[in-house]
Amino acid sequence: MEINVRIDSTKIVVPIYDGNISSSSTLQFIPLSVFDKYTYNTHAAQIFAYHPPTPSNATIESGLKRVLSEYREFAGRLGEDEKGEPIIVLNDKGAKLVEASVDSKLDDVMPSEPSPVLRSLYPSLKEAEELVLVQLTSFACGSLVVGFIVHHSVADGNSTFKFLVDWGKVTRGVDISSLPLHDRTIFKPRNPPRFEFENRGVKFIQKLLKDCPDNVENNNNIVVQKVHFTADFLSKIKAMTKPYSTYDTLVAHLWRVLTKARGLNGFETSHVIVSVNGRMRMARKVPNEYLGNMVLWAFPSAKINDISHEQLPYVAKRVHDAISNVNNDYFESFIDFATYKLEKEEVCPTTTLSDKCISCPNLEVNSWVRFPIYDVDFGGGSPYMFLPSYFPMEGMIYLLPSAARDGTIDAFVFLFQNNVSKFKQIVYSLDHGRSRL
Repeated sequence: MEINVRIDSTKIVVPIYDGNISSSSTLQFIPLSVFDKYTYNTHAAQIFAYHPPTPSNATIESGLKRVLSEYREFAGRLGEDEKGEPIIVLNDKGAKLVEASVDSKLDDVMPSEPSPVLRSLYPSLKEAEELVLVQLTSFACGSLVVGFIVHHSVADGNSTFKFLVDWGKVTRGVDISSLPLHDRTIFKPRNPPRFEFENRGVKFIQKLLKDCPDNVENNNNIVVQKVHFTADFLSKIKAMTKPYSTYDTLVAHLWRVLTKARGLNGFETSHVIVSVNGRMRMARKVPNEYLGNMVLWAFPSAKINDISHEQLPYVAKRVHDAISNVNNDYFESFIDFATYKLEKEEVCPTTTLSDKCISCPNLEVNSWVRFPIYDVDFGGGSPYMFLPSYFPMEGMIYLLPSAARDGTIDAFVFLFQNNVSKFKQIVYSLDHGRSRL
């Protein structure tokens, strides 16, 4: 199925200050932090779908102009300073805004999971220099889809959703309760520096992924399965793995299910790539309002046979311990490492994974369960649907809060078509392996 989208207009939206000078408006540029430099060098996209009544495009555009005055980074451009260091140039060149329309009803054409057809609901990234791109697509039924793209060097998920929620607030005429913190120079290395950990990051992730053969892409063999985990199911698997968290347990459960669905066995090691937000993990407290990247990765690992056959608590412990180890000391060591060793070793820290699409026997889990997805309200209420971008990488998992806001979780799992039947057969199974004697 395709969505026949008609592009009605394309414009650049620049900040408007309404006579009030932003606290960051006197700055010419903001240097990228060590975390900004060491993340994916790519754009990230999301879809928000709203049923009518919805505000007008002009109202949403007016809100965007105002919120960009507080988030000037999003209206800037990537560049370099006189030393060749990467920066965000605060030139107010603006964000791209595309207005589009569809003659069909939204519910007739909208997929319920990430899909290639969603790409028509985003602005094109071809030759895009903007750091934020937005597409407002109106449907015949009065529904609205907001396609939002931001460059990952500028913001992680936490910062992105703060921007989106604040954009909704100013569009509704509500003051922003907590302004963003713009200072990206707060991550100073220790003196003397201490390199206490291996601090594996995107380069290690790249090694865990495999190139996608032509026949996989051409035959569209990678599909997306949506799984809804009820509160009852989550409480049952959580009870099996005390004292580990629901998140540890659910990641462990999906790790086991995917390992079995893939038909894997043997003593090869499988890894899970898990992002860890450092805002609450560092002793030097980083406010939740910090605008920028604050993410490193944990890499739980285990032998395939152990993942498949041991009880769930064994696997949950592997997840828990790996995430717990990405603590204050790990983040401090990373700052020292990224400040000194990366420069001396002339290692390019950022990477794009656009040429990769197979994780097997590994997984990558992106948890957005704690993000305020359903607080992104432009005046017509919460989105009835949220979808992450479609990137056909086998082994990718997105965890999202369900739209019901009842503590249940939706998972979008990318896997090969020939593994779907087995996956669906066991994904709700509570048979969790042999006991350890």
